[in-house]
Amino acid sequence: MTTLNTPGSNPGSNADPPRTIRLPQFDHQPAPYDGPTRDEVIALRHQYLSPGILTYYAEPMMIVEGKMQYVYDEKGTRYLDAFAGIVTVSVGHCHPSVIDKVKAQTDKLQHTTTIYLHPTIAQFAQKLASKMPQTSGTTGQPLDKTYFTNSGSEANEIAILSARETTGNHDVIALRNGYHGGTANTMGLTAHGTWRFKSNNPSGIAHTHPGYCYRCPYNLEYPSCDLKCAHDVKNVIEYQTSGEIAAFIGEPIQGVGGAVVPPAEYFQIVYDIVREHGGICIADEVQGGFGRTGTHYWAHQNFNVQPDMITMAKGIGNGAPLAAMTTTADISKTMANRVHFNTYGGNPISVTQGLATLEVIDEEGIQENALTVGTYLKDALLELQNKQPLIGEVRGLGLMLGVELVKDRTTKAPAKEECASIVEHAKTLGLLLGKGGLHGNTIRLKPPMCITQDDADFIVAVLDEALTAQNKH
Repeated sequence: MTTLNTPGSNPGSNADPPRTIRLPQFDHQPAPYDGPTRDEVIALRHQYLSPGILTYYAEPMMIVEGKMQYVYDEKGTRYLDAFAGIVTVSVGHCHPSVIDKVKAQTDKLQHTTTIYLHPTIAQFAQKLASKMPQTSGTTGQPLDKTYFTNSGSEANEIAILSARETTGNHDVIALRNGYHGGTANTMGLTAHGTWRFKSNNPSGIAHTHPGYCYRCPYNLEYPSCDLKCAHDVKNVIEYQTSGEIAAFIGEPIQGVGGAVVPPAEYFQIVYDIVREHGGICIADEVQGGFGRTGTHYWAHQNFNVQPDMITMAKGIGNGAPLAAMTTTADISKTMANRVHFNTYGGNPISVTQGLATLEVIDEEGIQENALTVGTYLKDALLELQNKQPLIGEVRGLGLMLGVELVKDRTTKAPAKEECASIVEHAKTLGLLLGKGGLHGNTIRLKPPMCITQDDADFIVAVLDEALTAQNKH
C-alpha cells in the first residue's frame, strides 16, 4: 500500500523532492542530464515552434527519460505517468524487449518504402490479422487486410475513403463527444467544439448521440430510456442524409470525451441501423485497443459487435509513429482504384517496434494486468467517490478510466477549474494525469498497462489529497 512519507525520503530516485505521498519502490537510476536547460528549451520553443503546439501545465514540464510506467525530468525527479504519453505507451517506456529489437533493426535498415519488399511489415500484418474478428458484420469476410500509416488521423482518413469508394455513398455518421483526429475530414468527424477550427467544415458528416448516460440528452435513466440515444442514428440518417450512407465511425469507449462507456446494447442497435442504410461500420480503436480494456483485446468486443473496419494507433507501437486500418478483402481492394501512397507507412523501424509491442502484450500478460490492476483501481476510485463530493462519476474498463468532476452532483455543473487545479496538484506529488470531456472536467487515467497495484494505490492517495485540498478552497 502507498504510505505517507517523511520529507526527503522518497525512494527510487536520489533527486525526488520531498513529497507527502511516497512513490512505489522502483529500481532505476536515471542518467545525468547534460542538455539545454528547461528555460533554454522554453525559449527555443517560443522562438521556433508554432504556438499551436501547447504544453500541459502552468509551469511546463521537461521530460528527458522514461522507464516502464515512470518518466523523469531534467533534474532526475520521477513521476508516475498515468496518461501514458496520451494513451500511447502500452507496455512501458523503453521496454527492453522492444528497444532491443528496434536497435537491431536500426543497425540494418532505417528506411525503405512499401514499393520494395521487407519481411517485417508482412509479419506484423499477419500478427494483427490473428487478433481481428473472424468475420465482418456486413460481408462475413475476415478482417485480414491492413493499410499502415503514421497516425490515427491518417488511418481514419483511409477508413472513410475506403467506405465511400466501396459503397458509392458519401455521408458519414459520427458521434457527438467523439474524437477522431486533426486532419480535414477527421476534424469534421470530431464533435468537440474545442478541437474544431471555424474554417474547417467538410461536407457529408453528421453526428448522433453517444451512449453518455451520465449526461443523457433526454434526461432519462437506463434501461427504461429504451436506448433513445442509439435509435437517434436512424433519425439523423433519414433527416440529414440522402438515406444511404457510406459509414458510421465511433470509438467503442470515447477517449478524449472522458472515457465514456455506453450501455451494452448501444452499438448493436447503431450497427444494425447503419447497415440497414447501406453503411459500413468502423470501430476507432486508437485508444481502446490492444488489451487496454482488460476483458478483450479490442474495446468493441465488450459490446458484442463485429465491425467492418478497425482503425488503430497510439498503443499499437508503444510510442512509435505508427497506425493502421484493417478491413476485409472486398473493402480493401478499393484502395487500388487510384494510386495512393504513404511514404513512412510501414517503415521498417516503426513496424519492428509495433510487432515487438504486440509480442510483449502476449508474452507478459499485459491485457490480463490491465484487467486485474484496472479493476482494483476502479474499485478504489469508487470508494473515493463516497468520500469526495467533487467526483460525479467513475467509469471505464480496464486501464481506460475516467473520473468526471462536478461542482454539484444534482446539477452536474462541470468542475473545469477544479479539475485543472487537481491535475496541477497531482504533478507536485509525482503523478501525471490527463484531462478530457468537452469542458475539461474529467480526469483521464490511462497509464502504461504494466502498472502495479502499488501504483494504483499511489494514484488514489494522490487524488484523495488533491481533491481534499481543492474542497478547502
